[in-house]
Amino acid sequence: MIDPDIALPLLGGLTPATFMRRHWQKKPLLIRQAIAGFKPPLSFAQIKRMVRSDDVQSRLIYQEDGQWQMEHGPFARLPTPRDTHWTVLLQGADLHSDAAASLLHQFRFIPDARLDDMMISIAGDGGGVGPHFDSYDVFLLQAQGQRRWRIGQQKDLTLQPDLPLKVLQNFVPDEEHVLDVGDMLYLPPQVAHDGVAVGECMTISIGFKSPTLAVLAQGMLEAAADQIMARAGMSGGPYAEPALPAPVLTALYRDPKQHAVRDPAAIPETLVQAALNAVSRVKFDEALATRFLGCWLTEPHASVQFNEPTGALDLLEQWPDSGQLMLDRRTRMIYRGKHVFINGEVAPVSLNAVIKHLADYRSLPMDLALAQRASESTREVLDEWAQVGWLHQRG
Repeated sequence: MIDPDIALPLLGGLTPATFMRRHWQKKPLLIRQAIAGFKPPLSFAQIKRMVRSDDVQSRLIYQEDGQWQMEHGPFARLPTPRDTHWTVLLQGADLHSDAAASLLHQFRFIPDARLDDMMISIAGDGGGVGPHFDSYDVFLLQAQGQRRWRIGQQKDLTLQPDLPLKVLQNFVPDEEHVLDVGDMLYLPPQVAHDGVAVGECMTISIGFKSPTLAVLAQGMLEAAADQIMARAGMSGGPYAEPALPAPVLTALYRDPKQHAVRDPAAIPETLVQAALNAVSRVKFDEALATRFLGCWLTEPHASVQFNEPTGALDLLEQWPDSGQLMLDRRTRMIYRGKHVFINGEVAPVSLNAVIKHLADYRSLPMDLALAQRASESTREVLDEWAQVGWLHQRG
């Protein structure tokens, strides 16, 4: 874990606590040599090979006759080093590279619930994606070559119409910085920016989840619906198991006092009130919010497929006395109170010291002291996760 009160070169000598107080969602920060001697987790050649695959999300953005163009991967052919004004974007690099995932985890002074993914862009001279803004916080780390960034905190965020990507119509920069390898720029949401490659260039973007309130509301409604359906003995959705307390709404609507009507197309007042009374019995409480957020925030990316281990790992029969248990780079694990969530599921074990250590550090030392602290139920669930490839033994 990262101590929030210890200064970090990554943040220009600020402590995480100070950075979050002064800059997070407030104002940009330029950090020279955030990572001195930085080496990118993936090379140009590796990225070019990866974006030829169906297993990764990628885009190619370029200008043709002054017009912005965008294509989605996989790509059979990519621009050559002689070409200019192109950018290839590799989304979710942390899903495909342990080194990329390790770099992403240097930003865990921000809650895992907010951490989204890492995108890597490679570009020829003059390459970029146009002046734009993001709806989320982002750290822009220069990994290779140079990139010139212009930024502006303008209020006018009108976009150019009829383009395949979001480009600002009236970009007015008020700062300009050229970033070298190891330099980093933090931008809060909706700060306008335009990055242009100076020669061949690689930039790493660390982005954060920023759901709209509409998405959160919809998720809560879906979680409540799952609980109602499960309570009624019908199949529930992803938030239904194990069941939370929910009202029994299996009774049929009745209207024994309904009178004959002159206007048959009018909705009866009694039916409207019955619907309102039914929904008023649903509790939108902390337990429901925790269930929805825990499962939703840990849901793996659709492209992720975990591989079962080839070696025999049996944590029930024999607990190793050396090495570590480590979460797979693609595993997402968070907790609240006694509730633990992993890869879109409610963990069948309450939070304890061993499980908390695994979630916070993403690893567990394989020693006898740990084995003595781990209850049988904890060892069972760790073994289950190891068998499906959610965690691995190292060393």
